Amino acid sequence: MDTKRIDLNLLVTLEALLAEQNVTRAARRLHLSQPAVSAQLVRLRDLFGDPLLIPAQRGMTPTAKADELLVPLRNALDQLRATVIQHGHFDPARAQLTMAIACTDYLQAALVQPLVLQLRQQAPGVRIALRILDMPQLAAQMAHGEVDLALMTPGDAPTGLRSRHLFDERYVLIGRRDHPKLRRKLTASQFAQLEHVIVSLRGGGFATPVDDALAALGLRRNVVLSAASFLFVPDIAARSDLVALVPQRLVRDHADTLRVVECPIPVPGFEVSMLWHERSHGHAGHRWVREVLRALVAGRGETAKRAGRSGSLRAV
Repeated sequence: MDTKRIDLNLLVTLEALLAEQNVTRAARRLHLSQPAVSAQLVRLRDLFGDPLLIPAQRGMTPTAKADELLVPLRNALDQLRATVIQHGHFDPARAQLTMAIACTDYLQAALVQPLVLQLRQQAPGVRIALRILDMPQLAAQMAHGEVDLALMTPGDAPTGLRSRHLFDERYVLIGRRDHPKLRRKLTASQFAQLEHVIVSLRGGGFATPVDDALAALGLRRNVVLSAASFLFVPDIAARSDLVALVPQRLVRDHADTLRVVECPIPVPGFEVSMLWHERSHGHAGHRWVREVLRALVAGRGETAKRAGRSGSLRAV
């Protein structure tokens, strides 16, 4: 490749095209006309010797080379932007900012609650607007500025969003502290015989993949309650002989009322990331809040590691 032919504006256009996968939206984002962006795409194809984006039923699909280019291209442009634009002007103690965060109720309790408490100390003028995660509408909400940050499993995310891994979550089995049958080392049969609460996000379901795993062992779980939210579960478990499998971070602060043990059969966990739109990527205040959240999670992760080494799950 002849580097003398590289035009920085072309690379910025390529970044927008790869993020939007649509010439019209990329042109709108760049404040250029659609013919101008189309002409730059022709030059980019010639520069890289690859189609880069192929017409599809809705928008355009990136080629394999385009997929390879996205991350290093973004990193290079971000470094350049950081050199040209200083983000140090955001003063958390004096700033006035409202951020809309979309996530499930579990993540509101596990992540947003400690974030808000941290912000009250460091940035009292930063307000958080919580929104329930609406997957079909998320891409449009972010593009229009209705949602600034989404906390979710990244595999379900719309294409073109920025993302950063926060943590890997796992499930633990909970019951009241003095539960007569909840032992630290349960057999699969003993687990199945307990009275279970399960969470059915669509409502009304009495089976999950855990029941399929038990059925393969010739066992059937005793499910007596189907809940629509994880937030309901710790309290009813603490007040009864019901047990439940819940995300570990949800019960890290319930050591005084709950016993937390390992499930005797394998239960797949899940990944949690934060995602945001390109429109807010360079905003100094948004960047600061994202970093506070990342640092908060990292700090709690160290606490969890120390608790794990001590052999106690109740502290995490």
